[in-house]
Amino acid sequence: MIALPALVLLPLLGGGVAWVAGRIRPVPTPASRDAAWWVALVTLGMETLLLALITFGHQPHAEPWLAHFSMPWIPAMGIAIRLDMDGLSLSLIWLSLVLCFPCVFLSTRQVTVNAGAFHFLFLATLAGIIGTFLATDLFLFFFFWELMLVPMFVLIAAWGHEDRQRAAMTFFMFTQGSGLIMLVSILGLVMAHYRATGVLTFDYVTLSRTPLSPALSMLIMVGFFVAFAVKLPVVPVHVWLPAAHTQAPTAASVLLAGILLKTGGYGMIRFDVMLFPDAASRFAPVAMGLGVVGILYGAWLSCAQDDVKRLIAYSSVSHMGFVLTGIFCGSRMGMQGAIMQMMAHGLSTAALFVIAGTIQDRLHTRDMRRIGGLWAAMPRLSSAGVFFAVAALGMPGLGNFTGEFLVLLATWHVSPPLATVAAAGLVPAAMYALRMVNRIFLAAPRAGQSPGPDFPPRQMAVLACVMALVAVLGLYPQPFMAFSLPLPVAAMTGGKDGAP
Repeated sequence: MIALPALVLLPLLGGGVAWVAGRIRPVPTPASRDAAWWVALVTLGMETLLLALITFGHQPHAEPWLAHFSMPWIPAMGIAIRLDMDGLSLSLIWLSLVLCFPCVFLSTRQVTVNAGAFHFLFLATLAGIIGTFLATDLFLFFFFWELMLVPMFVLIAAWGHEDRQRAAMTFFMFTQGSGLIMLVSILGLVMAHYRATGVLTFDYVTLSRTPLSPALSMLIMVGFFVAFAVKLPVVPVHVWLPAAHTQAPTAASVLLAGILLKTGGYGMIRFDVMLFPDAASRFAPVAMGLGVVGILYGAWLSCAQDDVKRLIAYSSVSHMGFVLTGIFCGSRMGMQGAIMQMMAHGLSTAALFVIAGTIQDRLHTRDMRRIGGLWAAMPRLSSAGVFFAVAALGMPGLGNFTGEFLVLLATWHVSPPLATVAAAGLVPAAMYALRMVNRIFLAAPRAGQSPGPDFPPRQMAVLACVMALVAVLGLYPQPFMAFSLPLPVAAMTGGKDGAP
């Protein structure tokens, strides 16, 4: 299906046009900036239309994948351009596009310098993310994995805040280093398959049938795990996250928290659990233990933050701990909870970063000690902030609660003590969320504070759509839970390999 490569190429082409549109005059003007903005918006609209056609144009039971595309790339090395879509990848691509609209509507017009280049890098990052969710050739997957890192590095380094250079370099070093570990793991799996069969290939489905010894399977699986753990992120390889989130421009923060972190969870599901089920089962106690540590550690550090963006960043570490724990529970319920948590966290945390970025632009500070009483001056923004803060703490009826509840229930079936410790992380979550609400929105206004006008109705309508999605995930999650599960390897191979 040619629509799959179009999903990847369209953001790159649109980004190129946006770059040219931003340079139509020798001296940047508001008109050239708005031209780049409009090109980015139209590109996202076309991408959404194309994804809708793929979603609703699929013929049920026609083939295992919802959509498939394959063509030779480097035949001598067994490398092909192979793109496949199942419910998991489709759900995460929808999440990516949904979050890109608030970025463009609410954030990218804040960029006044080199707006065309900014939108090109923004859309190039999106292309890398979509390619990562679709690639089923391991070399192509690595290509897209690296593609999304470079533009994000430039977005942080060029348009970030006061300490942006160091934050960008830390982000790049950690993610690039983990990418090299993943490349070694890919080559190890490919060479193992070549020695066993004499066939050189990077095809995901073919490599899933590679006979591996328990020790080699564990070694390769851990290599993949480390690479994805950095991106998720998992404690203790999370140290790049707070600085990157804090120093990044608002649109880049939304991409990082809402989408890029999810590529780590996606990789753990698609590669660690599905390619190496036995090794993943043996490694599960370690992974679940790291997940619970992340839940407690991220929530506790969030309680100690005065910088609102750092608070949201550390809360992401806590929420991704639930994702890691659910992925390695070894049950369908845990996997469903992890996927629901990824989607709900993407929506709520991305919205919180949009709100935090708006507050910083209006008041020129992220310090909650210098912000207060915004409810009287900005009731629309404040109501949205309270809603998403309450969603982040896991209020029943909202999407975050659904994901966390399923993960905790699945963990209880595996280890009641571990589930009890993980549930204790919900206490500091309520503390940091309510503390943020009280200090920013409900406290007495600060002397001399001039927050400016409230969110206009059109911008508020964008956040209202995100609110509705978070509520739907909480009140009626069953369709999403059933649809977003990954396609088993056995189904990809016609049930011949016996993989779960």
